[in-house]
Amino acid sequence: MSKKRILLLSAYDARSHQYWHQSLVNQFPQHDWQVLTLKDRFFAWRMGANALNFNTQFDQDLRVSYDLVIATSMTDLSTLRGLYPNLAGIPNILYFHENQFAYPVNDKQHGLIEIQLRTIYAAMAADKLIFNSNYNRTTFLQGIATFCKKMPEGTPNNLVQQLANKSSTIPVPITDDCCSSNLLKNKNHEYLQVVWNHRWEHDKGPETLLEVLRLTQHKKIKFHILGQQFNQIPTAMQQILDQHQAQCLHLGFIESRSSYIKVLQSADVALSTAVHDFQGLAMLEAAACGCLPIAPDRLVYPELYPALNLYVSTPQEPQQEALAILQLLENIQQLKPVKPSCHWQNLQPQYEQLLN
Repeated sequence: MSKKRILLLSAYDARSHQYWHQSLVNQFPQHDWQVLTLKDRFFAWRMGANALNFNTQFDQDLRVSYDLVIATSMTDLSTLRGLYPNLAGIPNILYFHENQFAYPVNDKQHGLIEIQLRTIYAAMAADKLIFNSNYNRTTFLQGIATFCKKMPEGTPNNLVQQLANKSSTIPVPITDDCCSSNLLKNKNHEYLQVVWNHRWEHDKGPETLLEVLRLTQHKKIKFHILGQQFNQIPTAMQQILDQHQAQCLHLGFIESRSSYIKVLQSADVALSTAVHDFQGLAMLEAAACGCLPIAPDRLVYPELYPALNLYVSTPQEPQQEALAILQLLENIQQLKPVKPSCHWQNLQPQYEQLLN
């Protein structure tokens, strides 16, 4: 592969986005990378004004000549190409960690129509659209079809097909440190160890997790409740902190990557209670480390895990959902182990072809 000068833009640089682009740069060091990122805060403002933010912070970097532009789907690619004509004439790729048509409704979605329109413009301006899962790609295209039906006039009849024709799926690769440890797995635990390793936010279903803890208070089950925390945490997570510490072997974020991986390797089960997930990197990492996955029977999960590992998901009824999870925990011998195929060794050829 010939050396390229690549501009990578991450407009809302959340942890999973960092995980992806840092790994991408490390995997292809032969290229000259310029990575420009904006912090993952002020969501509505960032979604509406990131082209202006990039212009303010990185004007000189954006005026340089590049061979390829890779941008995350939150990036206002069409406006940036208008502001910087040098970027408009070179190949570009839009990578979708998520899409703005499949999120559950929340208080961050101010100006949702404008946000969705910017995503459509960016997708139209891109040469290639790459999604991290088939679920992400499908819900994006379905969302645009629904969106277009609401428009009173001026919508291209073949817009969805045009975008579908230039789209494909390449997952975010999980790193090589995600592997099972036979030494740890041969240990006999006094308790069944369950890891819940997700952001402490409403879209990760903390209400269901709280109900699971309530149901298992007197059972031989212990929890590692990990994941990124923020200044404001959901009420259910605060109740877990206040009332269920005795059930937890870990309760809080683990800064050390090596320590985090050891916890995943030592646990028996990885649990998701997510209200939405477009790829579920945390679950894939845990599965690669030897945990048996338990996840909802919707979102991205049916394309990743066996049906026996999926519980009937009723997000509006946390107690009912928790009962379904408990049934799987009490019949753990029926769960199937999963070896994720999204390691770099499997995905490198696809990424290499993409960069070419």
